[in-house]
Amino acid sequence: MLNLFFQNLAPIFLVAAVGYALVARARIDPAPVARLAFLVLAPCFVYETLTASRTPLIEMGRIAGLATSVSLILAGVALLMSRLLGWERKLCTVAVLGAMLPNAGNYGISASRFAFGEAAVAPAGLFFVASAVMTFTAGILVASWGQASLRDALGRLPRVPAIWALVAAFLALATGFELPLPIDRGVELMADATIPMFLLILGMQLHGKGLTGPWGPVALAIGLRLLGSIVVAWPLSALYGLEGVARQTAVLQSGMPAAVIAIVIAAEYDVEPAVLTTIVVLGTLLSPLTLTPLLSFLGS
Repeated sequence: MLNLFFQNLAPIFLVAAVGYALVARARIDPAPVARLAFLVLAPCFVYETLTASRTPLIEMGRIAGLATSVSLILAGVALLMSRLLGWERKLCTVAVLGAMLPNAGNYGISASRFAFGEAAVAPAGLFFVASAVMTFTAGILVASWGQASLRDALGRLPRVPAIWALVAAFLALATGFELPLPIDRGVELMADATIPMFLLILGMQLHGKGLTGPWGPVALAIGLRLLGSIVVAWPLSALYGLEGVARQTAVLQSGMPAAVIAIVIAAEYDVEPAVLTTIVVLGTLLSPLTLTPLLSFLGS
């Protein structure tokens, strides 16, 4: 178990620690760095990994379907349990957001690559894109709960460059189109920079985040995100027909802690961002306790 942790998860926390130190010591603002990664590096990564892997479209659909299904099931369970416990609406929303949105980008892609090799990068990238779609549709609907319509949530999708990169990759795969060599190499260079940059950003964004209650929603969201997700994802991955590295990667991605973007959404809609910050930070720190045994299981 310790060997699995040091080989696959420790490098992620070491690079994230560098990002944390950059903010703590050099006072670097993580916001423009994260925006650069969001607008430029992430779409290059999506396009390059999908077109280079030549993943069949049906396999893409299965991975996206699993990612969406796991998020919606966990959201439903979180909503049901929080309502049964009689929590006020904002705390219900916090629990749902924390359970629904996995850190499939800067944490999940890196862990998948270390654990299962280069073959895992494409399915991990697909899972990340599907999670991004969930974030900017269902995530916004949940956070706005009575403030925004489905049309408003869907209207935000065109603002996500990774979505356009996904469309471009689909068209390239369907038509056999290839970028001119200089552009292709430029895209490849930026795609190669994505994972290390994501990890630095993870550490940068966690700096200065404190821990606060109430602890009921925190425990529920972290429990569902780190444990419930695995229980749901493993049988579902078989139902979706995923096999081999694709199944291993999708299940590992499903078990990631809550995404930092959930804090941003909570702050935007004034839905207890401090509590959601606790879910993200504490879930990230606790995640090796669940992901290490999961890696052992998936590798057996």
